[in-house]
Amino acid sequence: MTINCKGILIDVSSPKVMGILNITPDSFYDGGKYKNEADILFQTEKMLNEGATFIDVGAYSSRPGAAHISEKEELKRILPVIDLLVKYFPEIIISVDTFRSEIAKKTIENGAAIINDISGGKMDEKMFQTVAELQVPYILMHMLGTPQNMQQNPVYEDVTKDIIRFFSEQIFKLHQLKMNDIIIDMGFGFGKTLQHNYEILSNLALFKNLDAPILIGVSRKSMLYKPLDITANEALNATTAANTIALLNGANILRVHDVKEAVEAIKIVNQLRENES
Repeated sequence: MTINCKGILIDVSSPKVMGILNITPDSFYDGGKYKNEADILFQTEKMLNEGATFIDVGAYSSRPGAAHISEKEELKRILPVIDLLVKYFPEIIISVDTFRSEIAKKTIENGAAIINDISGGKMDEKMFQTVAELQVPYILMHMLGTPQNMQQNPVYEDVTKDIIRFFSEQIFKLHQLKMNDIIIDMGFGFGKTLQHNYEILSNLALFKNLDAPILIGVSRKSMLYKPLDITANEALNATTAANTIALLNGANILRVHDVKEAVEAIKIVNQLRENES
């Protein structure tokens, strides 16, 4: 199972890590932490040295109730960072966290390699056509509603079946446009209750039937720290536990704030599988 990133084939049948680089002032965990060149370069180098295959850059906070920003503001925040990273790390594989087709187009033109769309093509009708034309890997995430309203009483008939149906429909549309590399992300915390999140995690293996790499993004989220009555800052151990469960159930990419610990989880699960075989 491979994805083509700027001509480089990445084998995700052996799980990989995507390090998160938030350049928003209001992200739930590390908002405002990386706001100058030195901090951005230091954190990126740290994640790459710890074993991140991908670096995911986001300029639009998608935490519940986050403030909406304009396309112009998003572009102003993200383009200089893409340019900076490509300049200092020429081999870097950058994923851009955006639901806007114009941002997708311009960041890919400036050196990014992957588009990570929290809306799964639902918030910009031009997104599917754009990524198909660009022929870059596309992360198709499920979200109920928008970041501004997604946690206001989310309701499903059957959360696992409903999300599988959503992916099936969206993947079909992308295949009609001759789109090749599609990665699916269940969207933990994006229009889901605590119970929904754990039901999805428990049923993760069912999503393998969609024949697409699975990306998991649970890093330091409230689904982990609320049941333990701790904070996001204290949720590293819980994150590692959830990531390990996800790996055992078929996850291909872990999107995380803490790369070293995610890489270690992958190594332990790989060791387990080697012994089984």
